[in-house]
This record gives sequence, structure tokens and C-alpha cells, in this order.
Amino acid sequence: MFVHKMWDDHELSKMVDGGVPFPMLSDAGGKIGRLYGIFNEGAGVENRGRFIIDPDGVCQGYEVLTPPVGRNVMESLRQVQAFQLVRETMGGEATPSGWRPGKKTLKPGPDLVGNVWKEWKTEMAFD
Repeated sequence: MFVHKMWDDHELSKMVDGGVPFPMLSDAGGKIGRLYGIFNEGAGVENRGRFIIDPDGVCQGYEVLTPPVGRNVMESLRQVQAFQLVRETMGGEATPSGWRPGKKTLKPGPDLVGNVWKEWKTEMAFD
């Protein structure tokens, strides 16, 4: 947890105003890492990972990377915002790849099947 505090104080707070707006957890003994399958027994440490767990305790997304490859904090925040929007609309809206708050969402339904590329290509690609 001390490494997370230092990382937030000296790195993340410079990338994200006020630092990361959600708790980062520490698992010094590796108990949770073993449950999630990310504990590296040979090295005695966990691989870097982030898990997006909704208010009901359901894991909605995760990413696990070995130490040489960094994670994208802004992408993690974007994904949390996307999951929040989908939850707020009770699945009435979907967020395509690269969606950001304020951008167009997709309306799930039969008319969207086979046509996502049209919506994504014309409205959302590489915004």
C-alpha cells in the first residue's frame, strides 16, 4: 500500500488531476493474487493487474500485464466511466471501443447486429 501511495502522490496525481479517484488495493501475501490467478510463484510477486468490480461484486473487466509493459491509467478510467454509463442505463446503451463521456453510444438491439461497423466507422473512429 505504501508503494501505491508513493505512485499516486508522485506519478498518477501528475497524470490525473487529484490522483486516481478509486482505491488501489495491496495484497502483500498474495492471497487475492492467487485467487485471481495473477500471482507469480517463482518470483513471489503478483503480475500487475487491475480489476473493475461493480457495486454488486461482479468483475466486469480486468487486465493483467507482466512488469515490463505499463498500463494506461486513462484507459482504465474510460472503462470505469463506460461501465458506469451502461449500468445507469440498465444496458440501454453500449459503449464502443474508444468511447469517451459525451460521445455517441450504441443502442443494443436487432437493428445493430451486423451494423456496428457503420456506426463506429462514421461517428466514433479515432475521435
